[in-house]
Amino acid sequence: MKQSMFLLVPMLCLLSNLQLQCGAVVRLLVPEVVHLEVDSFEDVTIALSAPLQENVLITFNVTYSSQEFPIIELPDLVILPCNSVTPVSFPVKGADVGQVTTHLRTNSSHLNRISHIRIRYMVVHSNVLTIISYIIGWIYFFSWAISFYPQVYANWKRKSVVGLSFDFLALNLTGHIAYGVFNICLFCVPYIKAQYIEIHPNGVNPVEANDVFFSIHATLIMSFTTWQCCVYERGMQRVSLPAAGMLISAWLFALITLIVTIAGQLMWLQYLYYFSYIKLAVTVVKYIPQVYLNYQRKSTSGWCIGNVLLDFSGGIFSLLQMLLQSYNNEEWMLIFGDITKFGLGLISMSFDIVFMVQHYCLYSESQKLNDYKLLNGEYSKEYTSQNGAK
Repeated sequence: MKQSMFLLVPMLCLLSNLQLQCGAVVRLLVPEVVHLEVDSFEDVTIALSAPLQENVLITFNVTYSSQEFPIIELPDLVILPCNSVTPVSFPVKGADVGQVTTHLRTNSSHLNRISHIRIRYMVVHSNVLTIISYIIGWIYFFSWAISFYPQVYANWKRKSVVGLSFDFLALNLTGHIAYGVFNICLFCVPYIKAQYIEIHPNGVNPVEANDVFFSIHATLIMSFTTWQCCVYERGMQRVSLPAAGMLISAWLFALITLIVTIAGQLMWLQYLYYFSYIKLAVTVVKYIPQVYLNYQRKSTSGWCIGNVLLDFSGGIFSLLQMLLQSYNNEEWMLIFGDITKFGLGLISMSFDIVFMVQHYCLYSESQKLNDYKLLNGEYSKEYTSQNGAK
């Protein structure tokens, strides 16, 4: 094994020299993000993908700083020796809390052909708070992910979907599909990602792997719930005309803007943002049909309170994470800079409170009777006869 390793090193060097002689592009390998605490030092390592026949001089150009005063302390110059791919480290000090983006400049003609070489520095109050924030992020992620299952289980146990608003289900499914298209494309499609970096050179892709997983998972679960509505007892429930009109309008809008984008009149990134707007619009209105159906029936039977409690818990942890991140990064725009996301989170939690009031306060007396009727199939007949007479 050791002999293989000794043979591998010179072979890699030989291949690197052959690539250079054949005109292959030499890349400067740098970390995308460097995390530091205030008053701490961090060694940052950079290297060449292949050796060059010259010393490479690296200087740093600060293109973005979240504060007016210095946030980090960098060396004036870093030298990568010629004929070497050995990584070189340089110290960076976190002077104050904030975010800095530096673009790297070099004297090498080979590397000057490479654009957008940058390093982002994130200086925080405490790494412990960063870890706590990370854990909280996974807590609310799992809270939201499993919030779909209590309703699925309740439907299966009762073999009925009476009490679950079809308008809510249809709007929610559309919202998750639209959000999934946005997340998957922005996370996976290189052309879209390049457009984002071009428009936001100092920004970070807002979509992460867990966002993609959540969107796919939510779409699959909502699709399965839709299948349950097709095979289980549902009475006279159906998607209302207003909800159907909203759904048709949303997808017609997506189709028209797709044609405009294909014609070259709109950037693909902007087209994807329209899908996120569909998700935002759906989130504003999707809970209203379920609230009205509970009010109309004077009961929350068929609407599982478990998903409400999990959704509300996830919202609490999400807001807590935003507060911790804002303090730790001295970046309160994480909350107030994206007022739409913050506002929609509050709207969702407000509806969760309405559902809890309906379930535990307003309709708790009639709950046992309705549960009995649902389990014995009586409520479905009663619901059918009432709506059939109207």
